[in-house]
Amino acid sequence: MTGPTPAKPRVRDAEATQKRIMIAAKKEFARSGLGGSRVDDIAERAKANKRMIYHYFESKELLFQRVLEEAYTDIRSAERKLELDHLDAKSALEKLVRFTWKYYLDNPEFITLVNSENLHKAKHLKKSEVIHVVSRRLIDMVSGILDRGVSEGVFRENIDPVQLNITIAAISYYYLTNRFTGSIVFERDLMATEALEQRIAFNIETILRMVCKIND
Repeated sequence: MTGPTPAKPRVRDAEATQKRIMIAAKKEFARSGLGGSRVDDIAERAKANKRMIYHYFESKELLFQRVLEEAYTDIRSAERKLELDHLDAKSALEKLVRFTWKYYLDNPEFITLVNSENLHKAKHLKKSEVIHVVSRRLIDMVSGILDRGVSEGVFRENIDPVQLNITIAAISYYYLTNRFTGSIVFERDLMATEALEQRIAFNIETILRMVCKIND
């Protein structure tokens, strides 16, 4: 007699359902924030039963945390794929600045998710072990670039990698989150192709001037 057939299709179905829920939740949370999103809407978008959302994720709060963790993991994973260790320090830093800018442009939901979590004073990230692990990778990567730049004689010493990370994110983040009001205040279309090209060039120049030796 043969034994029972393993329930692989059922496992695959569960994984597929969870993936659909995560994709739908990311879109809903990015569109409406945690407070404005409804589990019913997520279930409808995911083509899933609302009961399954609570079965897999327990609550809307925990689902939001999972979405945040995945969003941060995705950007950190993409950064690691840049393989910056093979470049000289200045080229590596420029590539990281370009990447950050393009990632924000291509993934606007990342910015809105971060904005939503800040409104909640990061209470979900405080509970996350995942965030600490993936974030340390970025700090280590930037520290390596700075150390390499000092060894190559092009970067100043004692630059705080955390402060540099914050600045790289900020000069892209602020521009894009304020693009609508900024276009009115400064009387130019901040999202026009030429304006975007000017901005990334300015970002790169700003960061390199911050870290390079004055006589470089």
